Amino acid sequence: ILDFKIQDIAKEVMGEETERKVSIGIVTEDVAALLPKIIERYQIEIARAKLIWPELEKFPGENIYQKMREMEKRGIKSFPKTSQAMPKDYLDAFEKQLKKFEKVLCITLTSKLSGCYNSAIQAREMLKEEEKKRVFVLDTQNAAAGEALLVLKAIELIQEQREIEEIIEEIKNLIPKTHLYLMFEDPKWIENLGRITKSQAEWIRRMKKIWLHPIMALKEGVIGKGGIVFAKDMAEALFKKAEKESKKDRSEGKKIRAIINQADNLEQAEKLKKMLKEEIGVEVLFISEGPPLICAAVGPGALLLGWQAI
Repeated sequence: ILDFKIQDIAKEVMGEETERKVSIGIVTEDVAALLPKIIERYQIEIARAKLIWPELEKFPGENIYQKMREMEKRGIKSFPKTSQAMPKDYLDAFEKQLKKFEKVLCITLTSKLSGCYNSAIQAREMLKEEEKKRVFVLDTQNAAAGEALLVLKAIELIQEQREIEEIIEEIKNLIPKTHLYLMFEDPKWIENLGRITKSQAEWIRRMKKIWLHPIMALKEGVIGKGGIVFAKDMAEALFKKAEKESKKDRSEGKKIRAIINQADNLEQAEKLKKMLKEEIGVEVLFISEGPPLICAAVGPGALLLGWQAI
């Protein structure tokens, strides 16, 4: 059973409300892919990363990933330009939160993959001297679903009326226990971006045809190889990876929380959620659309799993 603070967050997602007056406001990025209901209810300010892709607007689709699929069908090769949220984005967010809260905790994605952390630090330096002392910036060494788990933990601790130094210390202790796995549907998008060679892309396709799925993992803030898993599909591969990696934590009686991101792959996301919940008792807090800063690079169909041992 989840402790009641995270239950409160789950209730917010389902439409119920809880009331707690708090003194610390949160700033984070859209890369965390939080649900709008959580952002609104907990008065979180979002600094937005930039996705510049004017060609995409010409194509039909309910989201960026459906538009990417349509563009691909028509044989058009076009790629996005991305950049981190700018110092001005954080500055605006800080100023809004400082009007509402005594202190501000800014939770950023890994500084090893993006300049968001540096932008946040620069923004803090633009504040008046007394305001600087009220703003705290934390590098999660994570992204997407993994970053979101740390934001939700911060919400939980803020709701408990903890001091900001204590919150930061607890989040720092959770960082190495918070994991993110990523799978792509087809390697052609990262091949087209020059991240892998044509021969590597072909090798990956051949592997997937015989049920061998390569997984990428975020380790110490950097995306790298996460191993190869034998499975019939992406959901099963991510489940097997999480089942294996969380085995020690579960045997010690620790709770496992998870968040899933998907890039126009809701069916596999729902299947993964069901397997995690029913087979190993993981509490999947929510499924959300994957952040374009990451998923536009790996292509539509991508599936991300963040999990954390508590």
